[in-house]
Amino acid sequence: MKTLIIIPSRLAATRLPGKPLLKIDGLSIISHVVKKAEEANIGEVIVAAEDQEIIDDVKKNGGNAILTSNNHKTGTDRVYEAVTKLGKKDVDLVMNLQGDEPMMNIDDITNLNNEMIKKNSKLGTLGSNILNNDLYENQNAVKVITKESLEKFKFPEAINFTRKILKDNKNTYHHLGIYCYEIETLKKFVSLSQSNNEIENSLEQLRALDNNISINVTLAKSSPIGVDTREDFMAIKKIMEYKS
Repeated sequence: MKTLIIIPSRLAATRLPGKPLLKIDGLSIISHVVKKAEEANIGEVIVAAEDQEIIDDVKKNGGNAILTSNNHKTGTDRVYEAVTKLGKKDVDLVMNLQGDEPMMNIDDITNLNNEMIKKNSKLGTLGSNILNNDLYENQNAVKVITKESLEKFKFPEAINFTRKILKDNKNTYHHLGIYCYEIETLKKFVSLSQSNNEIENSLEQLRALDNNISINVTLAKSSPIGVDTREDFMAIKKIMEYKS
């Protein structure tokens, strides 16, 4: 089976404008993500961006990028436009990686791809163990609740995704915003209207569950910090520059 990795990206982030081009160790965040995706070695990697500056940066650093519309409601819409524009007829799976997680674990990317192929899943994502209580209470941290506990080589279905504080933490994990779509499921997903549940919670994955599209979840090795704020950026910069 053939997988295509698409990384949606834009400069107009509300909390940290211009974040894809912020530099860590001399390389932009978006180009760090591209390099991680390429290291996973599961398929071609393309950045889908609405800003020419991102395209230029990615290409300058040896990556591939495609310009997309600037009026998409979600990252998945941007991913689908890129897939359509590229016109590749032999793609079976499309992996949607977050452009603001330069510390993602390569094994988690390959593991999700392998589980999708093995279980013939329509849509898959990642969840990691919640190791501190602050994460349960943080409304920016999305939680996923699964039918069974997440263990190695298990790929249970998600029951719900939420930002709320949960009283019962059974089979609840930190959701990592990486998705892998079977191509027909991606087409179906973008053709559906945004559901009330999705709009109310600002979680596009609820559109899938509201339309009876199953989402399988595999256990991630680690829970990378995403770059949402200036503080996140400074923390990640410190870790990554120290490691190098």
